[in-house]
Amino acid sequence: MTAGGAGVKERLIVALDLADAGKARSLATLLAPEVGMFKVGKQLYVSAGPDIVQMIHDLGGEVFLDLKFHDISNTVAAAAVEAARLGVRLFNVHASGGREMMRQTAAAVERVCGEEGLRRPSVLGVTVLTSLDDSDLDALGIQGGVRAQVLRLAGMVREAGLAGVVCSAQEAADIRRACGDGFLLVTPGIRPAGEQAGDQKRVMTPGDAVRAGIDYIVVGRPITGADDPVDAARTVVAEMAEAAG
Repeated sequence: MTAGGAGVKERLIVALDLADAGKARSLATLLAPEVGMFKVGKQLYVSAGPDIVQMIHDLGGEVFLDLKFHDISNTVAAAAVEAARLGVRLFNVHASGGREMMRQTAAAVERVCGEEGLRRPSVLGVTVLTSLDDSDLDALGIQGGVRAQVLRLAGMVREAGLAGVVCSAQEAADIRRACGDGFLLVTPGIRPAGEQAGDQKRVMTPGDAVRAGIDYIVVGRPITGADDPVDAARTVVAEMAEAAG
């Protein structure tokens, strides 16, 4: 699965990084016609539970479940089955959990979707968080820097049979060369021109991300924290569209 045929706005994922389910509903209602998907991460999921996914579906939206599963193989595979049953479009696991964990996860999702007639979600491997840089990896004892680690993990993700990776746009071209055109690239840490980087270290603008070959970009606070979230989303889409030509 790739985003190649999708319209530009379908490539924009808005991160609902909120604790308040009511505010999340209000934002999703406003933005559902403007964007392709909503990211539900740990804060909102822990606060509101799986009902938040159904709420977004009821509004006609799609969900990227960003819980970054990382545990022993059986545990992650079991959680992945429940994510598939929720009907999410995308969800992710930490690639650093290893090839076998990812392989079992992919197999479990394929099995349950076949047995229960479910739409198969795209499972992504998280490479290196966009809040980390070379010095952070060095402190963790990981040699070679971010680029080498990202490519190492992306190769494992592809070999394990997952759909793609969550990565920085700064590594997109290298991953595309290594893993091919059918490999999904989803990128957080996107900041429109002039926005503060916040807690992100490896950031890129929406236009640059599109030019780098990213399939889906994730934008949170620059849209959800804007005085006019709809206008902010449209501005991001316009920047993406200009870059896409």
